[in-house]
Amino acid sequence: MNHATIFKILIFISLFCCSSVFAQNPIVPNVGLNDPHIHIFNDTAYIYASHDKSANNKKFIMEDWWIWSSPDLINWKKESILKPEDTYINDKNFTRCWATDVAYRNGKYYWYFSEGNQQTGVVVGDSPVGPWKDVLKKPLLTSELTPTDEYDMAIFEENGEHYIIFGVWDYYIAKLNYDMISLAEKPRKLIINNPRGPYNSDGKNLEKPTDDKPFVHKYNGKYYLSWGCFYAMADNLYGPYDYKDSVIKQESFAKGYDAPTWPNGFLQGRHGSFFEWNNQWYYTYCDISQTGNRYFRDTFISYVHYKENGEMATIRVDGVGVANYNANYKIEAEDYFKAEGISKIEIENGFAIQTNAHKSYVNFTNIKALDKKSRLILNVKAKNGGKFLINVVKDALDGEVIANKTFELTTNLEKSIEIILNLETLQNKENIYILIEQLTNNQLQIDSFSFSK
Repeated sequence: MNHATIFKILIFISLFCCSSVFAQNPIVPNVGLNDPHIHIFNDTAYIYASHDKSANNKKFIMEDWWIWSSPDLINWKKESILKPEDTYINDKNFTRCWATDVAYRNGKYYWYFSEGNQQTGVVVGDSPVGPWKDVLKKPLLTSELTPTDEYDMAIFEENGEHYIIFGVWDYYIAKLNYDMISLAEKPRKLIINNPRGPYNSDGKNLEKPTDDKPFVHKYNGKYYLSWGCFYAMADNLYGPYDYKDSVIKQESFAKGYDAPTWPNGFLQGRHGSFFEWNNQWYYTYCDISQTGNRYFRDTFISYVHYKENGEMATIRVDGVGVANYNANYKIEAEDYFKAEGISKIEIENGFAIQTNAHKSYVNFTNIKALDKKSRLILNVKAKNGGKFLINVVKDALDGEVIANKTFELTTNLEKSIEIILNLETLQNKENIYILIEQLTNNQLQIDSFSFSK
């Protein structure tokens, strides 16, 4: 049996059983889930995405839009499908169901979709997964609206107001009316100083300075306009934006995830979005390293960590993904799934977490290979010294205590020291909470932790 036949069999098996799957990266393998926008509604992650039809695609064939949901970024379930014949497009043979995004306002959900690279429509539903109705019965953004193409939109919400951002090469923004299906103003061009992109590595390509698929998010008072893995920053939503960097670099890739890539290299085609959940930031994006086909893309998720200057650190691109841990390896503390009373801080060799409340916790889900581990080793320090109590529990904040320790640290430790906690018997996979109490009101810093026998 040749490799091509084996690959097709694997694709068939994946498609057959993919209504509910367990995966890391890709989050739902080999189904063509791409152009991901993830939003959190009712403490559940929903991905609004495009759908490449087949592993045999020789061009973009995208016949519908998808919604999948997850309670933990690991287990994903297909929830809803929007077909072009159920919108103003009204064409069962339409194959250009491009990127999409969603917004919530006043009990309604508004799902915006690209009519290829030409126009943008919108459907309305009473839940994050519909059912959906095209109440406008025509495009919201028409092809003659601006000098760019009116597709690949993103929705940004701030203080109850919503804005739509769209375009290719040049991006435009407009505030939406309260009805969410009409514009409150004429679209304005977003100025980007010194832009770069997959076609413009040196800044000289004025015809294609950026890319398609713009997205906007806000962190710590700054606005981030991204196009794929490239981004710029501004103090004002309407700009001007200053180009900063790409979150993906050559050193991002784990073995087996750096090839194949698009014709213009690994920075091309990284359509996606940034989102926050449980005090953790993520980037979700397209990848073709596992399918080998630019017309049959997967979706990945990686952690995002912000430097002191506001710029985003280089992400990791690997098969581990997020909310997924292996007790046989060191676990970085900043890669938690959930936290309260905790801040991420930049340190010399990367990032760490630091308490900012009298009581705080961090949660790490799906830690595997724990059944033969008997010790938890924390790498900690405290700038001003102090006394601390740590309780380790499983399953929930008020769950069974499996380890605890009170300890003191001296002032001005130059390096982290190891704090060792003896663990109760564990199952192979556990959901672990580390609860920290500042007994002397001093902040504790945790760089990483590991398990041993």
